[in-house]
Amino acid sequence: MKSTSARRAALSIAVAAALTGLAACSSSGGSDTGGKQNEGKAAGKGTTRVSPIAALRSAEQSTDKADSAKVEATTVMGSVMSLKAEGALSWSDGLGGDLTLTYTGGTVADTMRKQLGTTSMEARYLPDAYYAKMGERFAQQAGGKHWIRYAYDDLEKLAGSSGAYLKDQMQNTTPNQSVKLLLASGDVQKVGEETVRGVRTTHYAGTVKVADLAAKNSDLGASRLAALRKQLEQAGVSTETIDIWVNDQDLLVKKIEKGEMATGELTQTAYYSDYGVKVSAQEPPAGDTEDFQALLKKQGGVTS
Repeated sequence: MKSTSARRAALSIAVAAALTGLAACSSSGGSDTGGKQNEGKAAGKGTTRVSPIAALRSAEQSTDKADSAKVEATTVMGSVMSLKAEGALSWSDGLGGDLTLTYTGGTVADTMRKQLGTTSMEARYLPDAYYAKMGERFAQQAGGKHWIRYAYDDLEKLAGSSGAYLKDQMQNTTPNQSVKLLLASGDVQKVGEETVRGVRTTHYAGTVKVADLAAKNSDLGASRLAALRKQLEQAGVSTETIDIWVNDQDLLVKKIEKGEMATGELTQTAYYSDYGVKVSAQEPPAGDTEDFQALLKKQGGVTS
């Protein structure tokens, strides 16, 4: 009984850590910024004065067409966790890529260290699912398998309306989502010209009402959106500030998103570089992978 309880606890921690990291690395929101394809093409180049909205439309289009990029990000969720992510993502044919996630602080890192003997994992994104490689101690508790597979369709079953929203956002975890988020806010300002890691950029900023954004820019139905807004309110999330830095090729170089949660402030900073880099994420070996839903059944339905 004791070994079974320990096994369930370890698997539960692995599941929670993987999903927390997944949520932290996804950008909030998305919007349809199609149309006006030629508006703002000179944004950031210093040759034509354009509005912030026009400049961001150009940046959103250019970043989307770039297809892939290297990513470095840090996320802090109050006292719950702090996280570093590094790797590359592609979005030309559905989401793909590999990130190394390292939990550097907070209760998640402490619990992972105690229960799993590691504070890092590999996150692999494919168009239909997200995979998390948890380490050797997890494998010992999961029949020798190192990877957990989370089908995006299963996220809704896991967490209801918030899971459906997470699924929606996870399949759109690309740099231009932050640009779309800022465009959707209706509150965009040009802050000024700044240098980021040796690159000349233009800095834009704005504020988003989180629940309103979800209602405007998600494909979820009315009942799911109502439940999501309630969950966001319970989590203490009401607004989010967005800052982005765009280079003279209309590509996103840096973003900072900040919001308040019941557990403290949520802050994510990300840097993007090497647009067009080759990304070839492969599905992990089937014999070394456990499906999330099957894992829950084997371990008595542990979900948290």
